[in-house]
Amino acid sequence: MKNQEEILSKLNIDALNPMQEEALTVISSTANTILLSPTGTGKTLAFLLPVLEALDHDNPEVQVLILVPSRELAIQIEQVIRNMGSGFKVNAIYGGRPMSKDKIELKHTPAILVGTPGRILDHFIADRFTKDCITTLILDEFDKSLEVGFEEEMTEILSELPNLKKRILTSATEGVKIPKFVGMENPRRINFLKTAAQAQLTIKTVVSPDKDKLNTLVQLLKFIGQEHGIIFCNYKDSIEQISTYLDKHRLQHECFSGGMEQKDRERALIKFRNGSSRILVATDLAARGIDIPELKFIIHFELPHHAEEFTHRNGRTARVNASGTAYVLKWEKESLPEFIPRSKGIDITKKKVIGELYWETLFISGGRKDKISKGDIAGLFFKQGGLNQDQLGDIELKQDCAFVAVPKTKAIELSTQLNNSRLKKKKVRIAIL
Repeated sequence: MKNQEEILSKLNIDALNPMQEEALTVISSTANTILLSPTGTGKTLAFLLPVLEALDHDNPEVQVLILVPSRELAIQIEQVIRNMGSGFKVNAIYGGRPMSKDKIELKHTPAILVGTPGRILDHFIADRFTKDCITTLILDEFDKSLEVGFEEEMTEILSELPNLKKRILTSATEGVKIPKFVGMENPRRINFLKTAAQAQLTIKTVVSPDKDKLNTLVQLLKFIGQEHGIIFCNYKDSIEQISTYLDKHRLQHECFSGGMEQKDRERALIKFRNGSSRILVATDLAARGIDIPELKFIIHFELPHHAEEFTHRNGRTARVNASGTAYVLKWEKESLPEFIPRSKGIDITKKKVIGELYWETLFISGGRKDKISKGDIAGLFFKQGGLNQDQLGDIELKQDCAFVAVPKTKAIELSTQLNNSRLKKKKVRIAIL
């Protein structure tokens, strides 16, 4: 495997933070580790570095199993491992995508397998690879993976792993009971939950005179202005209601919930990541396990039912050493749960100008499997599209497609001009997403 400096350079990281330094030392020398650290502090890299270091290049079988509670987290971890350039094959498998796709990828057995419990168990039952060489098990966001709904699947998966030598559990929540079947004997705990990062979070209450809170939400967004943030809801129906209302007020946004098709969820996150959208209206699915940049605010449109949900939502802002604000939006006759701090409602009558978004996202119908690289895509937009470096935004490269952020003013022209261009040997379609 490449050395640590090379990996950090590939990930554009200057140095490990204190939590990652401690995790590297502890995980390398410990059989069972519990890693607790706030959302956005780099837990994925913290457990991957020591785990990759211990992999055997001469072993053709699955050596590491990473279980996650959501598709987005599986995809994110797979991407991080690929970006690290470790030289080891990794695959993410999860419900919501064709089983045939899994079978093709698993024909060439990965050293690291990432997946959701249900889909992993499907492949265990079908006996698609040997489990005898899996010596490391990671339960990422274990407080979700060990919930009652997953317990039966998790018990069955662990019963199929006879040669486990190392277990790593990670979470951004403390106090979760670990069932006996996980086999966490005498674990070492790395606890960074009470770090200074959380001191950067400001919680503000916004009081709505209307029970539906929609008009107050729009007022709040205009008060906040240009910043990027998430509006959290408890229910999918609420997202639809908010989305319709924001459309009416011409506030551009994306939606994100478990009820959406996987490709639509991924595309919503791509547009939110690259700046083509400023607002994400989401369920608690977006509170963790998704790869999005630092946010300046989140809004609790519907109050969370439990303290853990409140913590995870808030963890999307004020990450690492940055500051951020969590707005609690409550109807004037609504009571706050005891875990939400009481504060006087703030005045949101002062409005900021919300300018037009600069970026638009273009879809490209070719990806990694076509041997297309980010450099190929950048070259096309520079040479044939006439863009300069400042005008080319984020490029996200997938297996079978890619997404590029370009200036909104040039999006139509570029999609028309570059459609049916050749990238490597493939003629690709290019269209506005």
